[in-house]
Amino acid sequence: LSVASVEDPVVMSKIRQNLREKHARHIADLRAYYDSEIQSLKQQLESSHRTASSEDLKKINQSLADRDWCNLYVLNRCDQLDAALNEASARIKALENKNNLLEKQVADWRERFYAISNTSKALQERLEEMRAAHKEKDNTISRLKSRLRELEEAFEKAYKLSDNKNTRLQEENKMFQNLLGEYESLGKEHERVKDTLNTTENKLLDANMEISDLKRTILKLEAQLKQVEHENTLKLRH
Repeated sequence: LSVASVEDPVVMSKIRQNLREKHARHIADLRAYYDSEIQSLKQQLESSHRTASSEDLKKINQSLADRDWCNLYVLNRCDQLDAALNEASARIKALENKNNLLEKQVADWRERFYAISNTSKALQERLEEMRAAHKEKDNTISRLKSRLRELEEAFEKAYKLSDNKNTRLQEENKMFQNLLGEYESLGKEHERVKDTLNTTENKLLDANMEISDLKRTILKLEAQLKQVEHENTLKLRH
C-alpha cells in the first residue's frame, strides 16, 4: 500500500474490517478443526475400549495425552490469538478514534485551506491591481523623467544665455533709469505747463468777462446810436 492509500480513511477502514474478518474466520476454523479432532478421538477411544487390548489402550492413551497436550497448546495459542485480537481491536479502536480526530482536524484544515485559498486569491487579485498601478506609475515616472531631461536641457540653454541676458538686463536697467530721469523731467515740465495753463485759463476767463462787458457796452452804444440817428432823421425832416 502506498502512503496516500494508508492515509485515506476509507482504505484504512476497509483494511481494519478485513483484518477483523480474517482473525474471526481463522479462530473459528481452528476451533472447528480441533473440535472435530477431539470428537474423532473420542469416537476412536470409545471404539478402542471395546476392541483393543491393554497395550493398545496405553498407546491410545499416550496418543490422546499427546493430542491433549497439542490441544492445550492450540487452546493456549487460541487464547493468545484472542488476546492479540483484543489488543489489535483496542489498537484499531484507538486508531479509529485517532483517525476520527485526524478527520476532524483535516476538515478544520480543509476549511482553513479554503479560507486561505480565498484570501490568497483576493491577495493575488490585489497584487495584479497593484502591479497594474505600479506599471502605470512607472510609465508616469518615465514620462516625468523625459520631461525632466527636457527641462534640464532647457535650463542649460537658458543658463548659457543667462550672461547675455544679464548684460541686456543691465543695459535695459540703464535705459530705464534714463527714461525715469526723462520722465521726472517731463513731470516737472508738465507741472510748470499745468500751472501756466491754469494762469492762462484764469486770464482767459477774465478776458471773456471783459469781452462780455464790452459787448454789453457796445450793444448799449449801438442802441443809443440808433436813437440819436432816429432823432437826427426826425430833425432833418422837420
